[in-house]
Amino acid sequence: MTISLNNTGKRFNRDWIFRHINYQFFQGTAYAITGPNGSGKSTLLQVIAGALSANEGKVEYLRQPNNNPVPADQIHLHLSFAAPYMELIEEMTLFEFLHFHQQFKPFITQTEIPEIIRLIGLENATRKQIRYFSSGMKQRVKLAQSVFSDTPVLLLDEPCTNLDAAGISLYQQLITTYCKQRLIIVSSNDEAEYAFCSEQLHISHYKS
Repeated sequence: MTISLNNTGKRFNRDWIFRHINYQFFQGTAYAITGPNGSGKSTLLQVIAGALSANEGKVEYLRQPNNNPVPADQIHLHLSFAAPYMELIEEMTLFEFLHFHQQFKPFITQTEIPEIIRLIGLENATRKQIRYFSSGMKQRVKLAQSVFSDTPVLLLDEPCTNLDAAGISLYQQLITTYCKQRLIIVSSNDEAEYAFCSEQLHISHYKS
């Protein structure tokens, strides 16, 4: 999978958040979108994800090896997304939520729900409703549903928000173990979240 930004821009009202981005993201490479707080990193990631529409230019998802475009209504099938502002179904237990999620995006081969729960250190909360989870536990769940989904693209917005030192170490281990062949894009200004990324896109370079 390749993601291509072609003269892409986004504005709110009359204010441009970014403009004229021409950039390609390639399968098997990890990228960081960096910049100060409020600079538009999350906005760009949401445009890439299709959650927000660009005001100019376009975003293309291209299947390899022939660069065949992915239809807009199928893009969500090829990506996983994790962000601290994402909502979980809090009335569900952890097991129920992961089972529900799996119906829409199967997990990577030979990874069962009990094993995922063990890997993220929440075995004692398997049958507990998510509404009773701490913010750090919820962030572990958000990471799990994205990292373990069988998609070629993984998008992460400030993935270590609400995580303690053990949670940050878990995040780094999950990336190392389960994401080597994927296209990863991390929106962050914290090096602990994107130290593994070999490429960086500085959002400040694309201000109008």
